[in-house]
Amino acid sequence: MRKIILSVIMITILVLSIFSIHLFVESTTLGAHVVELKLDTGDTAWMIVATALVLLMTPGLGFFYGGMVGKKNVISTVLQSFMAMVIVTVLWVVVGFGLCFGPSIGGFIGNPMSNLFFQGVSANTAWELAPTIPMILFALFQAKFAIITPALITGAFAERVRFWAYLLFMVLFILFVYSPLCHMTWHPDGLLFGWGVLDFAGGTVVHMSAGWAALAGAMFLGKRKVQKANPARITYVLLGTGLLWFGWFGFNAGSAVGAGSLAAQALGTTTVAAAAAAMGWVFLDKILGHKLSAMGACIGAVVGLVAITPAAGFVSIPHAMAIGIIASIVSNLVVSKFPKGKIDDALDVFACHGVGGMVGMLLTGVFASKSVNAIVGDNQGLIFGDATLFLIQLKALVLVSVFAFSVSYFLFFIVNKITPLRVSEEKEELGLDISQHGEYL
Repeated sequence: MRKIILSVIMITILVLSIFSIHLFVESTTLGAHVVELKLDTGDTAWMIVATALVLLMTPGLGFFYGGMVGKKNVISTVLQSFMAMVIVTVLWVVVGFGLCFGPSIGGFIGNPMSNLFFQGVSANTAWELAPTIPMILFALFQAKFAIITPALITGAFAERVRFWAYLLFMVLFILFVYSPLCHMTWHPDGLLFGWGVLDFAGGTVVHMSAGWAALAGAMFLGKRKVQKANPARITYVLLGTGLLWFGWFGFNAGSAVGAGSLAAQALGTTTVAAAAAAMGWVFLDKILGHKLSAMGACIGAVVGLVAITPAAGFVSIPHAMAIGIIASIVSNLVVSKFPKGKIDDALDVFACHGVGGMVGMLLTGVFASKSVNAIVGDNQGLIFGDATLFLIQLKALVLVSVFAFSVSYFLFFIVNKITPLRVSEEKEELGLDISQHGEYL
């Protein structure tokens, strides 16, 4: 049955791709949000580089996660990230971009009909909020955010999920969790955008959605047979962290959608927060009586990168340092107190990405300053004496948390009805590299 379904999918996509010019009307019915292109070659060059940098984060994440799991599950773990680049790219072109940035349906989701197979996504027009770069470049930049989000989730159910079930979940997650959150947060007609929620590069859209989905997955799949295995290669974790940190400059500074002062500010806050968080994590480990570990330094750096993501273009450099330190302390304590005996979040995705994203969203409401970014307006952060923005961020945090967790849990339930999510105990014992892919280190 699976062979038939896969054959139908491939043939359908192939036929629609070949005859798209006849089947889909070239249109720019995104309406007022599509504007005449005012090309700036500097902005365009930077955004091409930023798009490549963000894509590099996904294989970096594969190494980051792959080094943490047991040796017999390394290939499967890395491949889960790699296949996100494959499946989500195709899905994004077919329907994903329209769901995120198409004409708004009630502020919750976009209408993809005018953008099926990238129809209306032109190199000669621009998105309203990025008028100096081609619209197709904006669409491809946004695709990289969609790619890494389901890949982030994989760390929670590492070493026990069937690969084909994961691929199905990834598709459904993009359609029913990522796309609505992206539209609500970043589309000018989106619900959260209208509230005045500040999310510069994905605290809600990427990290909170992935963190809550990871918790839902860990709860639904249950514990691994053996929860503690020696990390396969800590050097992979170090390599993955370096690639993530490097790529994150595209992630955050690229979200300025131009090569100007805002991009430079976001680049600065990004690297400072990562460094401060890594320092905070290892210092806290020492204070709590643990050794200074490579794993701790890497996890701390990533937590800092996660936490600064929503705030990167809204806060000063000193406040970015504070965000990194606070996030690392909170996530470290959550990791140590997480009920691992009951919920097996294998690589602490919720404690690091979910909690880090939530801390970043709230601290954006504390430290956002109009002197850094005029879009903040009069509703500055709590530290400047105004609670309005903080309460908006808090309201968004609650909505996104409930939505991402409940819908993700339901999707795991649906996928499990279609095809079992968990491998058998025998295959788990054998390792996913052999049992799912017939390969090994």
